[in-house]
Amino acid sequence: MFKKLTKFIVNQMDPSKDLVPVESIADNEHFRPLCLLKKKNKPKTIFHPAPYYQWTGFTLQDVLLPGEDGESIESLLQDSTQFTLTKTCNDETDGGLSISFDPARVDLQGGASLSKVFSVKPQKKKLSQQSLETLTKKRKINMDHSLIRQLQSTDVNLYMVIEILEASEETVYKESTKADGGFMASCYATLYAKGNRDKNQDIVIPKGCTLAFRTVPIRIRDGEWEVVHEPTEGMRSLNLKDESTGELEEVVREVEYHCQIFSSLSPDRLLIVFNTITAVMRDKNLLQELSQKMEDIPEQNDGHEMKTESPDFKDLFSILQHSSRRCLLHLADGITYILDALHELMDDQLLRLLESLERKILSQQLNLVAQLLKHDLEDKMCHFHVDARLLSFQHKEDQMLTMELVEMSGVQLQEDGSAVPRDQPLEAVAALFVALYALNLLSGSKQDTPGPAQGNPL
Repeated sequence: MFKKLTKFIVNQMDPSKDLVPVESIADNEHFRPLCLLKKKNKPKTIFHPAPYYQWTGFTLQDVLLPGEDGESIESLLQDSTQFTLTKTCNDETDGGLSISFDPARVDLQGGASLSKVFSVKPQKKKLSQQSLETLTKKRKINMDHSLIRQLQSTDVNLYMVIEILEASEETVYKESTKADGGFMASCYATLYAKGNRDKNQDIVIPKGCTLAFRTVPIRIRDGEWEVVHEPTEGMRSLNLKDESTGELEEVVREVEYHCQIFSSLSPDRLLIVFNTITAVMRDKNLLQELSQKMEDIPEQNDGHEMKTESPDFKDLFSILQHSSRRCLLHLADGITYILDALHELMDDQLLRLLESLERKILSQQLNLVAQLLKHDLEDKMCHFHVDARLLSFQHKEDQMLTMELVEMSGVQLQEDGSAVPRDQPLEAVAALFVALYALNLLSGSKQDTPGPAQGNPL
């Protein structure tokens, strides 16, 4: 829920996509101004165009040699600028309609009304560039600091947070549902929103919580240091795509590149990878542990023993342990790519994917999501249609499950194939496509997967 909110704020307030959304409320304190970060050696993807950063637990103050009279560097912070981001919705529906509006959604069979308000007041704080340049001349880096010594023995670059968006007041972010006579609603509200919806989930965003941040690289040599001001590239580069295929061709090309190693595995090994992936889909802690293990592989030497206490990983680690270095790196890359996509999905989506797997409807869902990617999902006002046959299932439960799965990625579907995107859902839909593609591939599905040359899957 927190990640969904921070991504929404960045999309609304930072069109250039220089700011990186904070993905976990528990980690927000590690992305304050002056915090030092390491950038993970992972490429940007369509479903996660922001760089991946890892916090170090240290700030610039920690690694600098003492200044005169123990002077602090907190004065580098400039006065903050406050913004207000508010959306309201007030709608009434009657009959078997499905209507989408922001920031809430409603799916009806019968009459109902919904009125909600979403409001958040982020404020911007940034470091004074002039004061920062002055500091580089006055204070040197402590080359004996443990973090600096560690970085000297690796190729990892150091980054510093220089700008943040933080919550200027406490806010409650709620996701509520109510099912009564076919009525279902999800709403997002501030602390002061009123309503009588059944509450499913809510999180309290405290005052001062970091919502998004921007970094600059720091170059260190023999105690001297400088801030490297690189040209802005944004999270995604300009892409002159074919409007008839939308983002589908690019997403397919990306997923095929990262998952090509799995096509060369024997059925037994493919099953082991599949069982491991489905295990972590049921447990986010396992997903996080496996992600970290896979990310560490490129930095390890040949012969490194892979250890785990989880029985779900033992068979996979045995395969990896006895693979050639080249195969090991390709497997780690492919698994990491799938795990990153799963991490972008909601917990309920992962469970629905597992249920879809049991119902053997993944292939049809994959074709449906491929059709969604052919349209402009970055324009939330752009209504479009997909082939209604893609929503035709043998069982009604399969259709409802599929519509819920897609809706969680930000696209409202109706049985006639009409679709309404909400909140520029391209990244979420791309992540869902990757998850469906990977599960289809790993489960040994004999169904054809959609590619750029196939056109309409049906």
